[in-house]
Amino acid sequence: MTTFAIRWLFSKKVRTAIQMRHHVWKYLNAQRDLLKPEATLALETSIQGVTNAVHGSEGIQDLDGSLENLEKTANRWLQPYPHAAIRENIEVFLVAAAVVLAFRCFFFQPMAIPSGSAQPAFYGITHENLRLTEGAEIPGGLRKIFLSWVKGEKYYQKKAQNSGVFRIIDQKPKSLFPLVSKQRFMVGNEEYTLWFPPEDLWRRASLQNGMSFKEGEDIIKLKVVSGDHLFVDRFTYNFRRPERGETIVFKSTGVPKLTQNTHYIKRLVGLGGEKIRVGDDRHAYINGKRLEVTDPGFEMVYSFGKKPPRDSVFSGHVNGKVARENGNFSIALQTEFPDGRAEYAIRDNHYFVMGDNTMNSYDSRAWLDFPREKVIGKQFFVFWPITDRFGWHNK
Repeated sequence: MTTFAIRWLFSKKVRTAIQMRHHVWKYLNAQRDLLKPEATLALETSIQGVTNAVHGSEGIQDLDGSLENLEKTANRWLQPYPHAAIRENIEVFLVAAAVVLAFRCFFFQPMAIPSGSAQPAFYGITHENLRLTEGAEIPGGLRKIFLSWVKGEKYYQKKAQNSGVFRIIDQKPKSLFPLVSKQRFMVGNEEYTLWFPPEDLWRRASLQNGMSFKEGEDIIKLKVVSGDHLFVDRFTYNFRRPERGETIVFKSTGVPKLTQNTHYIKRLVGLGGEKIRVGDDRHAYINGKRLEVTDPGFEMVYSFGKKPPRDSVFSGHVNGKVARENGNFSIALQTEFPDGRAEYAIRDNHYFVMGDNTMNSYDSRAWLDFPREKVIGKQFFVFWPITDRFGWHNK
């Protein structure tokens, strides 16, 4: 075995012989049911001859003879395939696709964060209406391309060619074919088209029918930043259960009150069989015990000190009373925890999760727990865009 390894390492002819033997063996297996018995025997004998020569000590001359015999036998008996190069390329593509699908299904699945419920740990799609910002500039040239590809920043700008009243033509983007979309509007008698528009364009750009614009004035001047794209670790939970404090990803299919057939990312707070409260001090209580900044996974969540709860800032966990006192009536109305006294018994084999952006998260405070079999994995690696959250960074 050691002698063979040395010969393979230092002899190109040995490597070529092994590769040729592999190809002939592959085609023989593919055509075995079409070949006559004598053809199969001849090919197998020639293949074995190359094997003996590769592992034997007769030298290169014997290897040359066995390769020549294998080539003649293959040319005589194997049936040629039409468009062989195309077949080879398709085969390589299918193998690569199978590897990618296996990697995605069993190890790491890519996911884009769509909303801001996990901020500031993981960001969803954010925007800035530059039309309302005095002196804001739109980058151009290579810098604009760099910001789009690396930072996930996309800029949109349209100026009024004539004065007139704004009117929406397309309420939502229209797809011409995959990955290509457009959205149209009018100012006066002039029609405008915005290619590759962001979701919820009119809200992000603060536009509505009836607004007036003067010639040369910005109609749309918008910056949109893509949400974090991360890999979900689908492997670890095959060997252990999720632990409190971990950021988990679960599918919503079959869970009442959730948007169906999608994925959610939240921080695991309560486990099956536990009782949970959301205190007026913005801490969760598990079976009467308060979760602290020293508990794994909550180091940043409970780092708010004496600061009031705010959107997209670590502010602990608020109940309805605290949300109302701080002007967030949406959370106050939808939560099942009106104050710090409300308690919920998590069902067995269920999980209770909350978003890190407690002032803007639709989470278990509203729809309570969900079955643990819905969990598909945990956050693993933010691979795009390249920001301070890139990598294994997990607050």
